[in-house]
Amino acid sequence: MSNYNYVISCCSTADLTAAHFEARDIRYICFHFELDGKQYVDDLGKSISFHAFYQAMADGAMTKTSQVNVDEFIHFFTPFLEAGQDILHVSLSSGISGVLNSALLAQRELSEKYPERKIYIVDSLGASSGYGLLMDKLADLRDSGMSIDDLQQWAEAHKLQLHHWFFSTDLTFYVRGGRITKAAGWFGTMMKICPLLNMDNLGRLIPRYKIRGKKKVIEAIVDKMEEHAQDGLDYSGKCYISQSECYEDARAVADLVEARFPKLNGKVEINYVGTTIGSHTGPGTVALFFWGDERVE
Repeated sequence: MSNYNYVISCCSTADLTAAHFEARDIRYICFHFELDGKQYVDDLGKSISFHAFYQAMADGAMTKTSQVNVDEFIHFFTPFLEAGQDILHVSLSSGISGVLNSALLAQRELSEKYPERKIYIVDSLGASSGYGLLMDKLADLRDSGMSIDDLQQWAEAHKLQLHHWFFSTDLTFYVRGGRITKAAGWFGTMMKICPLLNMDNLGRLIPRYKIRGKKKVIEAIVDKMEEHAQDGLDYSGKCYISQSECYEDARAVADLVEARFPKLNGKVEINYVGTTIGSHTGPGTVALFFWGDERVE
């Protein structure tokens, strides 16, 4: 029997597997997306496999995402409140989605209906398995007996210590999404430029470096981990990677991390970039997540 009487939850965009969420007793609510006009639920690869999704994108399918609305949050939260449980919900970064507002509106409405219950909403300022790594840590703290109040304060105090570094070897979808111009995309592709991006302290995805060649960008992303990780090369936390249909590139990063950080907590865990985030990045993206110094800009 668990020794906590509250629920921790997140959005499907934390990009862990359904088995991982279940094993850690983390509840999640699903975003939605469209693929060539057909509606899907972002349910961690159940409705459509990640392979089929990225293949469709590579073949030119158009994607569109939609966040969780207020009514869906009310429907999701209500059974927990009815059962006498408090809720700590951590949302996808407000820097890339408006979903936080939907959760806050649901919280306001439900707090009036269930005044005796606590409903905390935390802005993760993160995305994909970096946001997943935060959830995994919150599950550890909950399991160690931390109260919901202390857990909410811990999440707010430490969420900016979670680093998110991304690179992409395919600029097609950055051009399609309007994040880079066609000319820059063409030039970048010709020069084999792989942009290295990270999440800033407002939870926005910021291009930081233009690196030429896949081998160099794989080294550069692990150098960033060495520069920022807690305890540097003695880092003893967990490390997650997300990838969008480029497992070999992700594996190359993981091998380098495991070789360079001998005190790592377990092996690097490689997940898929889910269909919501993947709708914007397209195939060819690798993201590296770890605990480090505070993100300040």
